Amino acid sequence: MRPTRAPAAPRGTAPPESFTVTDFQSFALPAPLARVIDEMGFTTPTDIQRSAIPALLDGRDVVGIAQTGTGKTAAFGLPILTHVDPEARHVQALVLTPTRELAIQVADAIASFARHQRTEVVPVYGGSSYLPQLRALKHGAQVVVGTPGRVMDLMDRGALDLSQLRVFVLDEADEMLTMGFAEDVDTIAQSVPAERITALFSATMPPAIAKVAAEHLTEPLRIEVTPAASTVSNIEQTYAVVPFRFKEEALIRVLATWREDAAIVFVRTRSTADEVGMALASAGLRAAAISGDVAQGEREKIVERLRRGALDVLVATDVAARGLDVERIGLVVNFDVPREPEAYVHRIGRTGRAGRSGKALTFFTPKEFDRLRRIERTTGADLTEVQVPTPDDVANHRISLALRALPSGDLSRFEAAIRESGMDPMYVAAALLARVTDIGPTGPTTSGRLRREESVDEHGNFLQAFFEGQGRGKDSRPRRSRDDGGAPRGGDKGARAGRAPRGQGGYPFRYRVEVGHR
Repeated sequence: MRPTRAPAAPRGTAPPESFTVTDFQSFALPAPLARVIDEMGFTTPTDIQRSAIPALLDGRDVVGIAQTGTGKTAAFGLPILTHVDPEARHVQALVLTPTRELAIQVADAIASFARHQRTEVVPVYGGSSYLPQLRALKHGAQVVVGTPGRVMDLMDRGALDLSQLRVFVLDEADEMLTMGFAEDVDTIAQSVPAERITALFSATMPPAIAKVAAEHLTEPLRIEVTPAASTVSNIEQTYAVVPFRFKEEALIRVLATWREDAAIVFVRTRSTADEVGMALASAGLRAAAISGDVAQGEREKIVERLRRGALDVLVATDVAARGLDVERIGLVVNFDVPREPEAYVHRIGRTGRAGRSGKALTFFTPKEFDRLRRIERTTGADLTEVQVPTPDDVANHRISLALRALPSGDLSRFEAAIRESGMDPMYVAAALLARVTDIGPTGPTTSGRLRREESVDEHGNFLQAFFEGQGRGKDSRPRRSRDDGGAPRGGDKGARAGRAPRGQGGYPFRYRVEVGHR
């Protein structure tokens, strides 16, 4: 049992001073950290930082319930570096993360905070060589950030000594338990000194996490900020109804007309990630895919390419994207709707981070209206329907880009060449523009019978679709009956109460029964 500490604020409340903190200077951080904060342009702390930093600086245990992108890393990273003695060459702080990507991200962030002090930070995770990690530990790294499995391995090898640990942090604890690390976390927590500072951060607080907090934290200050609905308030959330067979075509058009920032595309399976990544690359987009099948070294290279601008589109599964934080991501596309509404919040949280704005687009098939309703209930936001760009939209976008990129300067040689050719200058300009933009004749992109909810152009290119059971009006949502919480949407004001408005055929809904052989 750890020694009894001085009286603290009541459980479940933030310390009084947290409410008066208006800037990072109020924390009275050591000079090296204050210098870094100033250089990085940090001015106003986030809600989790405003409450957690003073508590951890005072040596209190903390339970922080906050979503990704709320500034959690600085909330525990800055106090860690305050408690670490740079002159003592042994491990003094341990941060556990559920994934390798998050371990690297957190270690990089803490190392950037420590650049003006002699503190070494090392990430340790599976799927990579032991040698660099063993070398860093032997050299005297003071802060270790790692996954539970690799931390256990290093402890078993005798390479990781936690006997002098001062600070212990569990980051994204709910994900760690979901991924099956509960036993490892418990073993590690029992292996560190009783007299320590412990912080637990989680997006949710299910009973399993509450049990971990009760077993391994002492009178923790509970800080609950940024619920799911407000986490995505700075993200423009949209959706389009796209049948499965048209999804790749629709995605290519969306990305072909998106030029502001990088984009991440979420899919459900590894095979879909590979297929979509190849389709985007074949369409001329700078795209790559990551999934559980991609080796860790290759995955790190892909993420670094995205970060520095050598890659514009990343296709990923939920597991592969955990812990991913790239400032360039301005658009999240849910190619496949996540199975759980909570996963939707985590996905779109990859954009609009640290106060920035972002955009999210989700593809729903005509059968997935119920999934849209569940997501809207979870987030507390109404998603706005948008139309997928048409082939003409893509062509006009490329033409606009080409015209903006026209060279300036002396063009007399080329003007003379056109005059000597005797060709119509307008024809020459149009032909060259067509070649530069790579816009050729449009051919059919699909075959077979169209369903009632689908629309294509004269070339067979997808235009738009609708949810099943609705007419082709302005709003593609099915009309709601009184049984599911409201009056019919888009109904005739003259219709009698309780009766759904009739379509052209005299019936409110269409039903289809398809019969065939296995």
